[in-house]
Amino acid sequence: MRAILSSLVSLALPPRCPGCAAVVAADHRFCADCWSDLTFLGPPWCAGCARPFEHDRGAAALCGTCLADPPRHDGARAAVAYGPVAKALALRLKYGRRTAFAETAARLMQRVLPDGVDLLVSVPLHPWRLWGRGYNQAALIADALGRRAGVAVRHDLLRRAKATPSLRGLGRRARAKAVRGAFAVDASGRAALAGATVVLVDDVFTSGATASACAAALKRAGAARVVILCWARVVEDTDADD
Repeated sequence: MRAILSSLVSLALPPRCPGCAAVVAADHRFCADCWSDLTFLGPPWCAGCARPFEHDRGAAALCGTCLADPPRHDGARAAVAYGPVAKALALRLKYGRRTAFAETAARLMQRVLPDGVDLLVSVPLHPWRLWGRGYNQAALIADALGRRAGVAVRHDLLRRAKATPSLRGLGRRARAKAVRGAFAVDASGRAALAGATVVLVDDVFTSGATASACAAALKRAGAARVVILCWARVVEDTDADD
């Protein structure tokens, strides 16, 4: 009976490509066209922000931006470059209530999850924004990644101490100013962070302003290392949120 019901559900609601909504063979799979349009990221890349390098410069090499303004975190990683397909998944997850796409993102992000991780922490939303949206897409991705990798997830350690405006359209310095002092760790969370290697999970990495502000708060609270892990990394200039 369960098999029959499952078949009926599959016929009525077949799996859809996260990029274009075409019917696909199974959940969390992209169609051939969307899969070929994804640009998967990995070394050689900047050790600070995951910007791709054309040539291998060494595992610790930094791009010009990170050399001029070193990030507060201990490196960033992303599954894919931000492009039409990656953007479609991010927007449908963030605004379209397609919460199952958090699992889709986590499956591809697990490939670049660093070793020796103690905790996964998601970039928090302000309570008003969380109330309006109903969920935090970064928290959903962190939960899915934690289940797959067997790593503890904590959503209660990092909080937004103040609301921030949308970062879309702002330059690098304006983004950094907008999130300055926006994140904090309560005293009750310091024991869990003491000496820990933390992976901060988010959906999109743009300028790194949000990531740096979060990392600074986590390190002030005692974290030894904070590595950023996102679904998509913006490589070209864009109006994406950070």
